[in-house]
Amino acid sequence: MSDAFLRLRGLSKSFPTARGQVHAVTDVNLDIPRGSITGLVGESGSGKTTLGRALLRLTEPTAGQTFLEGTDINTLDARAMRGLRKRMQLIFQDPVSSLNPRLKVGQIVAEGLIAHRLGTASERRAKVADLLCEVGLSPEAADRYPHEFSGGQRQRIGIARALALDPEFIVADECVSALDVSIQAQVLNLLMELRERRGLTMLFIAHDLSVVEYLCDQIAVMYLGRVVEVGPAAQVYHEPRHPYTRALISAIPSPDPGHRKAREILPGDIPSPLDPPSGCVFRTRCRLAEPDCAIAFPAPVLVGNKHTAHCIKTKDIA
Repeated sequence: MSDAFLRLRGLSKSFPTARGQVHAVTDVNLDIPRGSITGLVGESGSGKTTLGRALLRLTEPTAGQTFLEGTDINTLDARAMRGLRKRMQLIFQDPVSSLNPRLKVGQIVAEGLIAHRLGTASERRAKVADLLCEVGLSPEAADRYPHEFSGGQRQRIGIARALALDPEFIVADECVSALDVSIQAQVLNLLMELRERRGLTMLFIAHDLSVVEYLCDQIAVMYLGRVVEVGPAAQVYHEPRHPYTRALISAIPSPDPGHRKAREILPGDIPSPLDPPSGCVFRTRCRLAEPDCAIAFPAPVLVGNKHTAHCIKTKDIA
C-alpha cells in the first residue's frame, strides 16, 4: 500500500426534518490507502451507510471534501461525476431488494455497461459471462432470474454488477450481514481474492468487528456520526484505545466456551442525532467521562503507528 487513494476532510451530512437537523455524519477525516480494505464499524444508527453514500456522492454531502487522487469530487459537475462513476461502485447490503426481480441476471450485471455505452451487445454478453465466472457462478446464470438463486448467490450477482465497469474503489455496505455464517466466509474470501486480482481499494462497512479484523487492513470506528478511532486492524482489535471501541470488542462472542470475556456494558442507548451531546458524543455513555468532555470533540491522539483515538483519556487506556 502506498499513498492514500481517497481522503475525506471534514465530510458531513445532515438531513433537515420538521424537528430540526439530523446530524448523520459530522466532520469525518479519513484516509483510505490505495489497495487496502478499510473497515468501518459501529452500532446501527452511527452513520456508517450515510458516510459510504456521501463519499460516493450518492447522497450529496452537506460540507467537507472528498479527494480522489487529489481531485475534490464534491466540486465536480454532473458530467464530470458521470465519468467518475466507473471508478467507484457500491455493493448493497440486501442481496434480495437490490436486484430487480423483473430483469434476468445478465441484464442486471450489464446495466452499468449499457448506461455508459460500453461495448457492443455481443461484447457485453461475453463480459457478463466472464464476470459471473469470476464471482463463482456459471455463465448460464445470466438467463435466470434473481429469485432462482440463494442469498449468497444473489450477493455474488451484486458483486459482479459492481465489477462490471472495472472500478478502482468499492464501498461494500454490510454485504455479508444478511448471509449465513458459512456463506459469509465464502463471500469474504471472494472479496479478498478480488482485491488481490484487481488491485481494488475498498471501504467495508460492517457491525461485526471479528469479520472486519479478518478482512481489513485498517479499521475506523464510528459513533453517532463521528469517527472516534482509526488504525491498523490488528492494533485497533487487540489494543483498542477508545472506550467505545473497547466496549464493542468486549461484546464479540468467544469461540471457546470455557473462556469468559469481561464485558463492558454501555449504559443507556445511543443518543438521537437530532440532538447529539456537546463535546464528545460518547460522553453520555462513557465510564471515563469528566466535565471537560462536554466542551469540545477531542482532537485525535496518536497512540501507535498510524493509530489515533479521539479521547482526552486515551493515555489512561492501555
